[in-house]
Amino acid sequence: MKAFVVAGTASGVGKTTVALAVIAALRSRDLTVQPFKCGPDFIDGGHLAAVANRPARNLDTWMLDAEANRGILSRASEGCDVAAVEGMMGLFDGVTGNSEEGSTAEIAKLLDLPVVLVLDAGNSARSIAAVVRGFETFDLGLRFAGVVLNRVAGDAHFRMLDSAIRQSSAVPVLGWLPVEADAAIPERHLGLHTAAEGIGFSLPTLTRLGNRLDLEQLLNATACNQRFENAHTHSAKPKYEGVRVGIARDQAFSFYYEDNLDLLSENGAEIVEFSPLTDSVLPESLHALYFGGGYPELHAAALSGNGRLLQDIREFAEANKPIYAECGGLMYLAEKLATIEGQSYPMAGILPVAIEMTKSLVHFGYADVEFAHDCLLGKKGTVVRGHSFHCSRIVAHDPLRCAYRVHYSLSNRREEEGFTRKQVLGSYIHVHFRSNPSLVSSFLQQAGSTRRLVEAQ
Repeated sequence: MKAFVVAGTASGVGKTTVALAVIAALRSRDLTVQPFKCGPDFIDGGHLAAVANRPARNLDTWMLDAEANRGILSRASEGCDVAAVEGMMGLFDGVTGNSEEGSTAEIAKLLDLPVVLVLDAGNSARSIAAVVRGFETFDLGLRFAGVVLNRVAGDAHFRMLDSAIRQSSAVPVLGWLPVEADAAIPERHLGLHTAAEGIGFSLPTLTRLGNRLDLEQLLNATACNQRFENAHTHSAKPKYEGVRVGIARDQAFSFYYEDNLDLLSENGAEIVEFSPLTDSVLPESLHALYFGGGYPELHAAALSGNGRLLQDIREFAEANKPIYAECGGLMYLAEKLATIEGQSYPMAGILPVAIEMTKSLVHFGYADVEFAHDCLLGKKGTVVRGHSFHCSRIVAHDPLRCAYRVHYSLSNRREEEGFTRKQVLGSYIHVHFRSNPSLVSSFLQQAGSTRRLVEAQ
């Protein structure tokens, strides 16, 4: 199998566009491409999945250990021709300034993947060679498959850049891309528009851009280390067969770590997707619900107006059936949600909180979570890792039991979080289940108990 990482010298240099273009061009050659995203981001992964026509997985050396990352790469890439990994931020940017922890570089070295380095050359001439040389020599443990020059003005500009780089660096230049409006993805308060919204790029344009690059040279430099082939083993018969978990998935709710859903399936659960926007009732015979993140604030009127489904969900909670909600899901379970324009909409009312949108990020970054009490996802003392990224806050609430003690890595802030009521757990933290797979067992055990009660009636 071929595999590589598309990394950037910094955020905003165009690595997402390059990754999408390369995937589109490889697919046009009838190759099966498995996409991955470094770090906790959901939005880029959604676009990678849309172009590759395969769900994207997250690789993350802060939330997950080495074995978990290797297993994710191996499982998801099985039967594929190419694994394409999009990096995050700049190649060496991680959780601290004095180590590679959590960086794209750490992931590339851990998985022995060569790097395609993307540079914004729009305002550069010979100085671009110094940047390439600096990245080439900064960490000699990395392998570089080549560089891609983005936002180049034309052939003459590229010849100047190419000549400068070849004079001082052994890293091959794979080609250049011009500025293309049809390959741009609109942005908003939490980043790019999501793939679920159907807003974004032109696939023919991406394919054309990808085919401008020297893909043969790229593929020749990207043989994957064979130690990852068959690195995983298949478990025994799943323990929770027959447990049906309803997953809210539509334009309002699309932020899920795909491995969270994989773990549910690996343990025997049946994933049943439904849309809080368009479905008037819950699917039949569900034993648990899982609401991920997304943009419920953009669809607040439609979500609030779907009263019959909201009533179904309230009855589900009152029946003491498990409901897990993250970020946007927490907002949906609240009593009301106030948009940035100041309009207030009633929501499910399952958790006695009121939420309002904010103009800036409230919490951003990785989070360590310890369970202060037994809850839906595990026993007191359980430790898990996740990520927080939201532009909203709780402005009023009745007394609530908090199951989490959270430590935010970036701000060093500590707080109680993880709001519980009956078998409901809602939090702003996007928890990665593979950081502690016991979470899935706990969740499905509670769902299985619900199933047995229903079947006994």
